[in-house]
Amino acid sequence: EGDAAVFAGLHAVRAVKPNGATRWEVRHACWGECSQMHFSSDEYADDVENHRYPDSGSAAVSADGKLVWAHVRGPLSGDEGDEELWLVLDAVDGTVLGRVETGTVTSGSYPVPHPDPTQMGLSIGEGEEGSPALWGRWDGHRLSVERIGEERILLAVSPSGRRLLSVDIGQWTLSLHENGSVPAELDAQGVVPPHPDSTSEYRVYWDYEATFLDENTAIAGTTESEARYATARHWSIDVRGMTLRGEVSYPFPVFGSPRSAGNGTWYTLSEDRTSLHLWRDAS
Repeated sequence: EGDAAVFAGLHAVRAVKPNGATRWEVRHACWGECSQMHFSSDEYADDVENHRYPDSGSAAVSADGKLVWAHVRGPLSGDEGDEELWLVLDAVDGTVLGRVETGTVTSGSYPVPHPDPTQMGLSIGEGEEGSPALWGRWDGHRLSVERIGEERILLAVSPSGRRLLSVDIGQWTLSLHENGSVPAELDAQGVVPPHPDSTSEYRVYWDYEATFLDENTAIAGTTESEARYATARHWSIDVRGMTLRGEVSYPFPVFGSPRSAGNGTWYTLSEDRTSLHLWRDAS
């Protein structure tokens, strides 16, 4: 509701008020190679080697704004152990309500919000070690987590929350998840038409970002595989059978992947990343 913004940092998850003041913070072990607790930048200012290329966690606010789901490196302040943790926090004061060890060695993570505030998805990249996809549920007392894939990236959740879209780490295939199963998939290669500017054979593949417009329609891009060409291509997909409806037609060139903006809209960034464009299906 605009009363705070949540940041996942190198040493803490922090809620910040509109005036820049810290509302609360939950400190955790450093995402750098040192894995130590730091309370001031002076403590590691001279340790460039262990802090130049840190790993990272993530945080997301629940649909009702009452919870913060945060993936951090343990221990927390006052804890023992060094396992990575997925936390459920009170969005008002940062109180740790629930926690579970993820059993991962993370390079970076990305949350996928669900319309049900008691659920959240989390994609975790472990570099060459793998990419587990986790699904969390908070019952008000306990956080439970299941792995719904080992080599997959979660992309988007449908407005009802019943459908989930993912892509394999090779970016070959989009998968629809529904009721704990995968009823349909869509390969990029052989389905997506060659880029009109292409002069030689290349492998077309899906981006690591996509969005649902409604329960039956998703927008996905092939922009990463076609970065050599001038403009991005996005595709409308009927998720009921995972079929390609066709290319999205824009009034001017767009760049990068389509990203969810909610309520049947999506957004793109300009090439220089100084402008944001909000889109709605005009058909």
